[in-house]
Amino acid sequence: MSKPKMEKRLLEMRAADGGDDQSMIIEGRAICYNSPQTYTYGDYSYTEVIQQGALDKTDMKDVPLRYNHNDSFLIMARTRNKSLELIKDDKGLMIRAELLDTQSNRDVYQAIKEGLLDKMSFAFTSRADTDLWEQQGDETKRTITDIEKLYDVSVVDVPFYDDTSIYARSFEKLESWKESLLDEQRAFEVRKRKLELIAKLKERN
Repeated sequence: MSKPKMEKRLLEMRAADGGDDQSMIIEGRAICYNSPQTYTYGDYSYTEVIQQGALDKTDMKDVPLRYNHNDSFLIMARTRNKSLELIKDDKGLMIRAELLDTQSNRDVYQAIKEGLLDKMSFAFTSRADTDLWEQQGDETKRTITDIEKLYDVSVVDVPFYDDTSIYARSFEKLESWKESLLDEQRAFEVRKRKLELIAKLKERN
């Protein structure tokens, strides 16, 4: 069984009032329930929505705050040492992070305060075979019902996932789903022909 591919999504973030001049705190809503987003990809129209409760069983035990999802960049905060807080509510997921006092974090935080950085991304996988797909012509809707693991949240300097590339992973899933439907249809046709053949043989006898 192949390992599910990690997907990334954009979100908003801002600098928050830390209560003193030394704290570097950022916060934002990482995941929004029941908030459909529609994109186009070639001839397709694709709508994705995260169902309320999709985070109920999500693995969020050790989530880092990164810069551009970069493993080589010093981690900015982390749930493990409680510098990153993930807050689930009935609307989705909020994040609040107190950045560690490093030069790189000070540079990033200053850019956030000045409005040069205002986007984040989060990386996740959904649990196998739990997404709900609906197809009407060239319009497809994907409902994510069960996020299996949250890998990281990340400050990004530019929204480098545009409307076509950000959902490339989703359209790979779409093509896989459509292929599985075709396989089911083929199997149904084979069973149907077998039953028809059996019925004809019974009539002859």
